[in-house]
Amino acid sequence: MSTPVPKDPPARQDTAGPGRDGTAGPGRDGTAGLGRDDVAHLARLARLALSDEELDHFAGQLSAVLDAVAQVGKADVADVPPTTHAVPLTDVTRPDVVAPSLPRDVVLAQAPAAEDDRFRVPQILGEEE
Repeated sequence: MSTPVPKDPPARQDTAGPGRDGTAGPGRDGTAGLGRDDVAHLARLARLALSDEELDHFAGQLSAVLDAVAQVGKADVADVPPTTHAVPLTDVTRPDVVAPSLPRDVVLAQAPAAEDDRFRVPQILGEEE
């Protein structure tokens, strides 16, 4: 008796999602960009339950986002040097300078409870002294 060999799942024939040239590419329903079926597939992968109205709404929004990204990808940036920030960074921290502080007696006089020249706080871990 032979053991049945599991079949490989069929290869996906659709071309949904961004193409190699940065454009949105055709959706499963044959339209440009993301279609309703693509959004339903993404929702299933993300384990999101979407209504029919939400699928239609998000399909339009995601297609608009992909179109905007494709437009940015078409920009001629050959003569633009790479940068990490659009504006120069400046350090706004002050120098660390030792300054006099309040005397301990004055600070502890303002505390709700003090003990042995320290703040007294409620016990939180249930530890015994």
